[in-house]
Amino acid sequence: MIGDGFAVRSLALTLRDGSEISAHRHGWGQLVYARSGTIEALTGDGMWFAPATRAIWIPAALDHRLRCRGEVALRTLYLAPGLAAPLSAVGTIEVVPLLRELIVHITRLGMLHPDNPAEARLAAVLVDLLSDARREQLQLPLPRDGRARSVAERLIAAPADQARNATLARDAGASLRSLQRLFLHETGLTLEAWRRQARLLHAITLLTAGDGMVAVALGCGYTSTSAFSAAFRRTFGLAPSSYRGARE
Repeated sequence: MIGDGFAVRSLALTLRDGSEISAHRHGWGQLVYARSGTIEALTGDGMWFAPATRAIWIPAALDHRLRCRGEVALRTLYLAPGLAAPLSAVGTIEVVPLLRELIVHITRLGMLHPDNPAEARLAAVLVDLLSDARREQLQLPLPRDGRARSVAERLIAAPADQARNATLARDAGASLRSLQRLFLHETGLTLEAWRRQARLLHAITLLTAGDGMVAVALGCGYTSTSAFSAAFRRTFGLAPSSYRGARE
C-alpha cells in the first residue's frame, strides 16, 4: 500500500533551541534526522536521543512529541505503510554517510513516487539502509508511576542535581525503597543506573553542541573529567570525543 500516491514524503525545518513539536501520531513511519543539534523523541514509555550522525525511527501510529536541543536542522522522511512494514520499533539508529546523503537527496526532491523507476529504486535503497542500520542505546526509559515520573522529570531537567536518592524519594512522597522498586520494575534500571544514563545522555547533547569537556562533566554532575570519561566509556563503549561537536 502506498499512501497518497507517494512512497516517501519529506520535510525540512530549522528549529530553535528548546522548540517542541507537540504530541501527535502519523499513519506513516517517520525517520527523524538532525543535520545539526540534537533531537529528542518522547513517547509514553521513554525518550530517544539523536545527535548529528544519528536518527530516530518512529513507527506509524505511535504517539510522540519532539524536542530540540541547540538549533536543529531537521530533515524528516515519512515512509508509506507498505514501504515501512519491514522496519522495527522506535529506536535510535546510526546514520552512515550513504544514508545521510540519501536523506538529504530525498529531502531536496521532496517526494518519491513509486511509478517513477528511479525514485522507486531510491525508496528501496532507503528501506534497505534503514533495515540494516545499527541500533544505538541512546534511550531513557520513563516510569509511569506519578512519584517515580516526578523524580525522572526532575533529573532530566537538572542532570547535575546532587540531591541524594533518599531526598528525591522524600520530595516525591515515596519511601526510598518504594522509589527504587518502581524504577527497577517500570524502567528495567535501578534508580542509580537510570540517573547515570540520564546524565550521560545529557552529556551527548552538550558534546554535540561543542561544549568543552570540563563544562560537560560539571553540567552532568561529575566532579572530574576522568570520572565522567570513564562512566561514558563504560556506558556507550566510546570516548566522549566521538560525539564532541558532531557535524556533517
